[in-house]
Amino acid sequence: MGTIDPAVMMGKIAEEYGFKVMELLMRDRTLGRNILWDIGGRRPRERAEVFTPAWVCNEQNNLIDAAWFGRRDVFNRGRDGSWITITEPVSFPEDKKRTWKKYVDARRLEITCGEAPYLASRYDVVTGEEIPVEERIGLLDRKLRVVGENTASEEEWLRWARRAFESVYGYEYQGDSLVLARMNLFYTYGEYVEFWLKRKPSQKEAGKIADVISWNIWQMDGATCAVSKTENRYCLIRDWRSKVILEYRSLAGKGNGASWRI
Repeated sequence: MGTIDPAVMMGKIAEEYGFKVMELLMRDRTLGRNILWDIGGRRPRERAEVFTPAWVCNEQNNLIDAAWFGRRDVFNRGRDGSWITITEPVSFPEDKKRTWKKYVDARRLEITCGEAPYLASRYDVVTGEEIPVEERIGLLDRKLRVVGENTASEEEWLRWARRAFESVYGYEYQGDSLVLARMNLFYTYGEYVEFWLKRKPSQKEAGKIADVISWNIWQMDGATCAVSKTENRYCLIRDWRSKVILEYRSLAGKGNGASWRI
C-alpha cells in the first residue's frame, strides 16, 4: 500500500462523504474537539511502535473465537504464517446464549490498538499487502461476515452491521495511529457495503458509522485512563446497548482495563 498519510485519507473522505463525516472521524468525544495528533502526516516507525503481522493477529483472534464457539477453526485454519479461509457459512452452537446475534453483539476491545489490525484487517500492517474482503481476519471482519451470512434484507444488514461496529472498541495514545485506526474501520464499512449490498454507502449511512467510530476508537493513555499526559481528563465511551456515556476507568477496575470483560 505504500506510505499512508492520514491527512490525505481525511481529505478523500471529506471529498466523498462531506466535511461533516470527516469532522466526526476527527472528534475527541471526551475533550469536545479534534483528537490530538501530528498533522505532519508521515509516521516515524522508530517511535517504539509494534506492528503485528496479519497472521499473528489471526492466530490470536482464532483463540478468542475458539473460546466463544467451543471449537477451533471457525472462520479459517492457520497455516505456515498465513491462513486458509473456511468458505462454508459459520455454524453456531445449539445454545440460546451462542446465537449469531449474540456473537455480533459480543464486545471486543483492542488495547493500544495502533492501526487496529486485530479489529479490521484491510491490509497487513507489516507488509502493506491488501487483504480481500472474503479473506479478512479481524474481529470486526468476522462479525460483518456473520451479519452478511444471516440477514435477509438490506435494512436488516444495515441494522446489524451497525451493531457490529457498536460492539468493537479500541484505544491508542498516538494521534496519527488513532486516525489510521478510525480510517480503517470507516473504510471497512464501505468495503463491506459494496461486498454484500453491491453499492456504496450513502452519506447518511456513512455519518452514522462515523459517529459510532468517534466514540468507540478513542485516544487514551492506557496507564492513566486519561486522554494524554497534557489533557488530564478521564476518557468517556458509550455503551450502545445501555445507551449511557461513562468513564472508561469505571469499566476498567482500578484503571488497568483487566476487569472489563469482552
